[in-house]
Amino acid sequence: MKYALIAAGQGSRLVSEGIQVPKPLVRVAGMPLLERLFRVFLDNDAESICIIINEEMEEVRRFLERQQLPVPLHIVIKSTPDSFHSFYELMPYLQGEGGFCLTTVDPIFHEREFADYIRAFVNDRRMDALMAVTDFIDDEKPLYVHADDHLQITGYGSTDYPGSRYISGGIYCLSQRALSLLPAAMQAGVSRMRGFQQYLVDAGLRMYAYPFSKIIDIDHASDVEKAEQFLAKPTSR
Repeated sequence: MKYALIAAGQGSRLVSEGIQVPKPLVRVAGMPLLERLFRVFLDNDAESICIIINEEMEEVRRFLERQQLPVPLHIVIKSTPDSFHSFYELMPYLQGEGGFCLTTVDPIFHEREFADYIRAFVNDRRMDALMAVTDFIDDEKPLYVHADDHLQITGYGSTDYPGSRYISGGIYCLSQRALSLLPAAMQAGVSRMRGFQQYLVDAGLRMYAYPFSKIIDIDHASDVEKAEQFLAKPTSR
């Protein structure tokens, strides 16, 4: 399994709240976000990892250059306007056989749930995409996921709707078919990952939701404590 990380954001809200390190290096339970994700990826059969950071992240670049991972680590240093454009820059490292997992740098989840999620995607070749979702809504601008009774995704929305249950968790398992649509989506003017997800639905891809009990994004200083309390509780799965 190939893994990809989008870590090119500025983390301006954390800075304004007194966090002195770049978001990828914020510590949760004593470990930088990047280091935790690397360990999780390696525990789930990573064959390679690629990551994009912006041009101002000198501290993060130095951290990455010190890493001695047992798999290739591809580092892209480029400032981009949004997450979708960051994903586009990682495309060359994700092409080939088999699917891959893409995530932003800050989701906190139970590792056992993540392992089950990866296994579900790898074991079902019929899916074009398996999207992590959660019914825990603690986001300023959540992306609501429309899904049928079989958890097949039928669309996305920026507002709540009758019967809504899940929002996007910012973790995506995608097939090569989904990746092949990336250039066309770019040409069509898609921006942000939420726009690309809807583009895939409109293209008729077989996309499914995979519920996590909770996914917490580290957007504010207070989220660090929330995440640590969450990780201290065992998952029921």
